[in-house]
Amino acid sequence: MLRNAFEPWHLILIIAVLVLLFGSKKLPDMARGVGRSLRILKSEAKALKDDRQDSADTH
Repeated sequence: MLRNAFEPWHLILIIAVLVLLFGSKKLPDMARGVGRSLRILKSEAKALKDDRQDSADTH
């Protein structure tokens, strides 16, 4: 069902809409912010998993 959800022309259309909405100057800053947020989320999830394993080892 989702196998053919995104074809190349879909991605081109999405990129074109983003450039028109936000402008080409703000897109790199937005992408950088999303990347930072994902890195923080990943590190927090890893820390939570490690804490959960540590507490399971002590009980």
